[in-house]
Amino acid sequence: MTDGPPPAILLNPRADAGAPFGPAQRAIMDADEVDAARRAIASWPGYAPTPLIALPGLAAELGLGALWVKDEGRRLGLGSFKALGGAYAVYRLVAEAVHQATGRRPSSAELIASVARDVASAITVTTATDGNHGRSVAWGAHLFGCRAVIYMHEGVSAGRVEVIEGFGADVVRVAGNYDDSVRVCAADAARLGRHVVSDTAYEGYTTIPCTVMHGYAVMVDEIVAQLPAGDRPSHLVVQGGCGGFAAAVHGRFWQLWGRDRPRLIVVEPDNAACLHASAMAGRLTVVGGALDTVMGGLACGEVSLVAWPILDRGTAAFVTLADPWAVAAMRRLASGAAGDPPVAAGVAALLAIAAGGAAATVPGLGHGARVLAIVSEGATDPAVYRALVGRGAEAVGVA
Repeated sequence: MTDGPPPAILLNPRADAGAPFGPAQRAIMDADEVDAARRAIASWPGYAPTPLIALPGLAAELGLGALWVKDEGRRLGLGSFKALGGAYAVYRLVAEAVHQATGRRPSSAELIASVARDVASAITVTTATDGNHGRSVAWGAHLFGCRAVIYMHEGVSAGRVEVIEGFGADVVRVAGNYDDSVRVCAADAARLGRHVVSDTAYEGYTTIPCTVMHGYAVMVDEIVAQLPAGDRPSHLVVQGGCGGFAAAVHGRFWQLWGRDRPRLIVVEPDNAACLHASAMAGRLTVVGGALDTVMGGLACGEVSLVAWPILDRGTAAFVTLADPWAVAAMRRLASGAAGDPPVAAGVAALLAIAAGGAAATVPGLGHGARVLAIVSEGATDPAVYRALVGRGAEAVGVA
């Protein structure tokens, strides 16, 4: 299927499927906060649950009992799960500023209707991004009436810059990689009085990344409502990056289902695998270098501090992939082969593991496994999508 090297699979020696969702995890993923995020996001214009799609053809091809993908390609018109997190954190930040100024905390709907717009317009939010998180923050700023300044490293495509500027945000280009842009953004924010809305937590900065994760967790509540009655996945495949998304998704399943939660498989690019490296070392580990990968949203070299307490004990296996597997998966899923509907991307790890005959190395991932994977974005840069897949997103039906 591809000339890419086989995936590297690390079974997590600290995984504990029977561990309770304890104080360390609850400090990050608060059930009441997830409920609040769900209520707020449900009031946003254009909100609707994204589809959960069964792929029986590919499941049979891979020897699985079932395969579902949660397709985030049309989330709120922004094309990514990140629409749930960054914009929600912007809302919470603006609402708190209004509360401090007036004594009243407005709802999302009230801010959208321009309540306290004088307070909101004095706020500047900022973040570093590979594209999707910055798009969410910029959209949230536009929606709730504040200003946005978005930092993007030199490897981010021009198409993603243009979309963010289209929401009225200012874009600052940074030499280096994603982690360099995080540092420049934080330094400028401290100097200029801006509010950082990051999905990456670092020392002294954890509250807002947790808020972002509460927004992401709304997706899990949708999935639980969409699964066939009485049916639960045995395995969950989630993209890595800095770890915030994987921790939010798995953390919410852990919170809801306890020891019956699916086994988590975290997937990363082989040259930007900070989670895999941290699991191997038994401590948080930074991965340096250019972090170049077509899996642009996963090009992170540093683990989010609030993700690790969930992933360290909750992840069954860490998998790293070379870029050719990601491209092959995009093409395979865009084709809608084996009678399945076309979706954009997201199950490269399953394809790579099956092609290498390595399914048995992941506990339970053999014949009959019931797998849930996340298609985390659609064609967020149409030109890049066309170059990789060979067809435009419109022709595939994922635009």
